[in-house]
Amino acid sequence: MNKVEIRKKILLLRKKNYFKNLSIDTNKILRFLERKKIKNKIIGGYYPYNYEIDAIEILKKLEKFNYHLSLPKIRKDHQMDFFQWSTSDPLEINKFGIPEPVSDFIKLPNILLVPLVAFDKNRNRIGYGGGFYDRYIKKLKKKKKILTIGLAYSFQKVKKIPITKNDIQLDFIVTNTVKGKI
Repeated sequence: MNKVEIRKKILLLRKKNYFKNLSIDTNKILRFLERKKIKNKIIGGYYPYNYEIDAIEILKKLEKFNYHLSLPKIRKDHQMDFFQWSTSDPLEINKFGIPEPVSDFIKLPNILLVPLVAFDKNRNRIGYGGGFYDRYIKKLKKKKKILTIGLAYSFQKVKKIPITKNDIQLDFIVTNTVKGKI
């Protein structure tokens, strides 16, 4: 299957399964981050959209453990940046219908939680096709070391993702059925 076919199939599956209240165990992510001993603890999250894994619940818990949060804002020319945000801060809706932080203070994450439509065993991902995360990760890696963690439902895993030179492989992918260590 090509990316368009995979995207269509998995988005339909995600919509069908959304109300089963599947979630990721945040404690596994916390233990993993503690083992990595990442400095500054700035987490780049996302506001769930189109039946994605609810990253807000994960971010709320991480904030309680003194992680600093940031969320993306879409910029012109298919670019995005991450801005300071707290779970008590207001959000505004962008032109895609996605909530974004009101803040104008750019906060470069050390750890980036990445939404995805589909993934494979090699940690390749398919998003919505705009390339926002691939471009952002590439740009950010030129400035600092970053850890990328994809969040997905286990049923979003496919046999093989067709990749191109612009696709960025994630460091880890965590699903609702993670077993053992990440």
